[in-house]
Amino acid sequence: MGAGHSHVLYRESASPVHRLPPEVKVVAMVVFTIAVVATPREAFWAFGGYALLVAAVAALARVGPRWLLGRALIELPFVLFAIALPFLGSGERITVVGLHLSVDGLYGSWNILAKGTLGVLASLLLAATTTTRDLILGLDRLRCPQLLTQIASFMLRYLDVLVGEARRMRVARISRGDDPRFLWQLRGFAAGIGALFLRAFERGERVYLAMLSRGYSGRMPAVWQGAGAATAGQWLVAATVPVLAASIAATALVLG
Repeated sequence: MGAGHSHVLYRESASPVHRLPPEVKVVAMVVFTIAVVATPREAFWAFGGYALLVAAVAALARVGPRWLLGRALIELPFVLFAIALPFLGSGERITVVGLHLSVDGLYGSWNILAKGTLGVLASLLLAATTTTRDLILGLDRLRCPQLLTQIASFMLRYLDVLVGEARRMRVARISRGDDPRFLWQLRGFAAGIGALFLRAFERGERVYLAMLSRGYSGRMPAVWQGAGAATAGQWLVAATVPVLAASIAATALVLG
């Protein structure tokens, strides 16, 4: 499982954010998200501060706003739900451009849009600056359950193999006149999915037996983690954003 296993969101660069160890970026993103969620929805200025922090990290990571905003469209279903809240909410209502809107609904809509967007942007920055392998490595260094990190690492390692096998099965099916676009051919498609599952299960069993024969004892060897664990200085550098975010959240809660 080499470093070449990246994902579609990863952007190759030599920026300071890319060079940080993955575990410090994961912790920074989680703490930042918690700070955003804990902020009262009425503290509009606080969300502006969070947006500035996100923009600063994006600039350091050399990730453009166009790329970020394009990928942030994944939250579109939540945006549609948030837009409906002012019309569906109860309680006090105000008139805006001839529309009678719920005050609680407006606050709820703003709450979802602001916190959801900031959370999505923070996650996108983490994905853009960290390969999938490094994310799993960072979680392992943070003492996440070994079972989860090992499942994720094997999934990463063999996902391309399974996708390639599924593609070959599809080509073979089409070459024999079976076009899965038609409803009455779903039976053949389902049979192909079942065969792929059995092949994946058998492959996994063979890999597991091969690992046992090589001394596998339930934990990945320490050499898998490699060098480059975060130093105290890197933790301090990465702590800048979450500390600032926590300070903003604490101030917003005090001013209440």
